[in-house]
Amino acid sequence: MTSRGTEFQEAMLGRVHLSDEDRERPMRLDLVVRSDDLMLPHRTTQARLTGRVRIAGRADDAEAAGELEISPLARRRIRYRITFAMEGRRRVLNGWKSISPARPLSSMTLLPYTLYEDGERVGEGTLRFPLATGLLPFLASFRFPRSAQSAPAPVPATDRHLASRWDGNPGRTEVWYTTLTDPVTGSGVWLHHEVVAPTDGSGAYAHGWVAVFPKDGPAEHARFGPVPRTEDQQGFATKDISARPGRLTGCAGPFTWSLTETPLSGAVHTFPRWSWRRPWLPASHMLPAARCHYSGTVRYGADELRLDRAVGASARIYGHGNARRWAWLHADLGGGDVLEIVAAVSMRRGLDRLPPLVFLRLLQNGRTWPRRAERAAVGWAGLGRFRADIGLPEWHVTGRAGRRRIRVTVTQPPERTLALDYTDPDGSPAVCRNTETADAVVSVERWWGTWRPEATWRLSGTAHAEVGDR
Repeated sequence: MTSRGTEFQEAMLGRVHLSDEDRERPMRLDLVVRSDDLMLPHRTTQARLTGRVRIAGRADDAEAAGELEISPLARRRIRYRITFAMEGRRRVLNGWKSISPARPLSSMTLLPYTLYEDGERVGEGTLRFPLATGLLPFLASFRFPRSAQSAPAPVPATDRHLASRWDGNPGRTEVWYTTLTDPVTGSGVWLHHEVVAPTDGSGAYAHGWVAVFPKDGPAEHARFGPVPRTEDQQGFATKDISARPGRLTGCAGPFTWSLTETPLSGAVHTFPRWSWRRPWLPASHMLPAARCHYSGTVRYGADELRLDRAVGASARIYGHGNARRWAWLHADLGGGDVLEIVAAVSMRRGLDRLPPLVFLRLLQNGRTWPRRAERAAVGWAGLGRFRADIGLPEWHVTGRAGRRRIRVTVTQPPERTLALDYTDPDGSPAVCRNTETADAVVSVERWWGTWRPEATWRLSGTAHAEVGDR
């Protein structure tokens, strides 16, 4: 059975008086609201909040998250609870619009609130919804996507997608990997877990590595395995390493890590969705959740990363081995927007003569573009494919679908790049050059009789990228 959910965007402007200051500061909220239920005024709707909180000169957190209770008639309030970072410390905004039939307009647009830190009051203020400039964008942002519901509680999608796909056949490789950025130090983290089933029919084995990319300085890493593959229905596991729903733990060389993973969005199939269910292509790639928060510790030698709501994602690969040449990008653009790119030249005869096939998924304002994953790779009857110019230290992807076009430039500085080798099921080698602190510029334009800029993102040291070859 399917039902409709609700999504919309809201911006509010106002001022805040912080307890450690004797003056007020301008403040702005830019929020994306998502609920699995259809929002109706006579009932109470619970929704998730993500977005950006800005306090002039004190805070600018594009990874704010929280909850919204929408109950204009039943409880006569719309309550906001938003957690955000200010100067490296967690603050909570708690407030509500008190709906009054005598003042319907002002009561629906005025939000008094209080700021808390560890339960103590640290500020207060008022925000207003700007009717003159905000009403039309607010109304135009409403979406009512389908959401699946059934009587028994379903297995969470992230859990299903993390379960092993290998069916026992030789000549397969299966990967679970996680990349994230520490918001405090700017360091990147890469966890790679892999099962390889050799083509000669010998026993499948598990191996992988962990790497930390300091913002300034060379990457450090350690490998684990190969060891005989251990069957685990929840995900990946060896004696000392595991990657299961909501939890990543392990130790390898001087590294130990223990992380919790909290999904913030739904799954994204970088390749066509059918290719994950039916492995007819050389490989398929997907993300059980496009965005996640990670909390916990990563220790290596005398150093330690203490992560609190670090932004990143885990991904899955299932196929016959690595491509002849490839490039990959995961870019969290802030405010819930994400860009995922895989551009690759296949090892299969015939396909190896083609230019790189580009699979690009841009999640922006709750929508995914292009609409179908095949569009970027094959265009229409071969026309209009997206193009990739793969190289180092810089590579590019360009393309157009419908009335929008995109240009992506990725920079992987040599001093921030780590080279590691792979072995395919047939024994052939490949090398990847990975940068978890890469730079990226993403530009999107829309056609309105002429091409006009729609959005531009500039990431400095927070993009995750890789180039591989033979």
